[in-house]
Amino acid sequence: MTDNNDYLRTGDGDFRLRADVLALMMKGAGYALVFCLVMGFFVWIFYAIGLLLPEESKEAEDPTPFSYNLTIEGDQSA
Repeated sequence: MTDNNDYLRTGDGDFRLRADVLALMMKGAGYALVFCLVMGFFVWIFYAIGLLLPEESKEAEDPTPFSYNLTIEGDQSA
């Protein structure tokens, strides 16, 4: 029997570097997954709220149709 039980070759510095980089990439991927799930949850919440609105509110005219034409009184550069 041999006493060499280092199956992962952790004594090699190159392996340790690769393992650390892989662990950091997996950690970043986990954070990205959590972020995407949270954003998807918020989109779903807004969609569900939209489904609860009556049809009349979805077909109504814009209450402020000319709001894009409003300018600040002091801004006459245009």
